[in-house]
Amino acid sequence: MSESLSQHHPNYPKDPYCNHPYSKPYRQPPILMTVQDCEAMCEHMTNFLKRKKDLQSRVMQLKLLRDCADICTLTAKYMARNSGFAKCTADLCAFICEVCGKECLKFPDRESQHCGRICLNCARECREFAMMA
Repeated sequence: MSESLSQHHPNYPKDPYCNHPYSKPYRQPPILMTVQDCEAMCEHMTNFLKRKKDLQSRVMQLKLLRDCADICTLTAKYMARNSGFAKCTADLCAFICEVCGKECLKFPDRESQHCGRICLNCARECREFAMMA
């Protein structure tokens, strides 16, 4: 079915993913890509840390990575569908990403340093998004 529901139902919102020949291609907003990248990095780091020998010293880092990945997933979903809760969730996402990023930066390995920078960048962008009028 190549026709949008909004063509048949005038009160139905336009579908941004519609393949209608006159619609513009959907482009993901940069903030959404940032949040998704942070989620992917935190998931990757969770798996990476499970193979490390010093896992006992990284229990807090592992917990925060899981929390960060989860809130990024929820925030990305809310942003993608323009939920009325997107800004509230982005504010919480900023807080959790900042805590996670700072925890990651405590460890000298290249992966933790990279993850920490990604989390802090996500925190900054989510905070800016949450404060937009």
